[in-house]
Amino acid sequence: MEPILVYGFPLGSSMGLVAALEWLGKPYRLCRVDMLSEMRLPSYARINARHETPAFVSEQGAVFTETMAIARWIENRDDERRISFDPLSPESDRMHQFMAFLNTGFTAAFTPHWVALEMDPPDPALQKTLREWGAQRVIERHDKLEAMLGETPFLMGDRPTLADAVLVGVARWLDFHEVAAQSRWPRLAALRQRLESDPAVKYAISLEEGASPGYPGLCQGHVPLETLIATYGK
Repeated sequence: MEPILVYGFPLGSSMGLVAALEWLGKPYRLCRVDMLSEMRLPSYARINARHETPAFVSEQGAVFTETMAIARWIENRDDERRISFDPLSPESDRMHQFMAFLNTGFTAAFTPHWVALEMDPPDPALQKTLREWGAQRVIERHDKLEAMLGETPFLMGDRPTLADAVLVGVARWLDFHEVAAQSRWPRLAALRQRLESDPAVKYAISLEEGASPGYPGLCQGHVPLETLIATYGK
């Protein structure tokens, strides 16, 4: 069977993993989950008890979660090293350094904004404080990432890798939460533009939005969430 990526919308960080599967060049399936409703259902806990995306079903039907674990699965099957490197190489170490930074402090910096957005019932004073504090963290993490970037077109050279996939799903949150202008970080802004112009990323965004992609891609179809839970849920 083809592996299945459970990815979330709207604006899920898992969008980048869809692009990574396209870059990998092997067939796969998807399960599209509304993070504001379906992901919160009690039945979803059978796939991920923490009610989060992404989740993944391997070729053998094993279910596991977390971006870094799914990225490792992809890396281990990247026989042609399209989006990764020899595991013992310095390039691999550097790629994993980027991935770890992006998946921890960079992503977590946006947490106050998401908490403020989803607060129910609303507390305007607390929401304002969360956004102000969160903006400081987001800006600081963007400053760090800008300083880490070199002169290459992508994070690790002339082609996108798994590190770019981890970045592209999260970087757009800067605009969504209106924290600051992209132009404040010119190298990062240029990188984002290149990634967001990539056909695989455009394909992933179209799927996320429920639209028809501009090209067929390698996705062999979507599995309904109910079917996924009934078949693979614990």
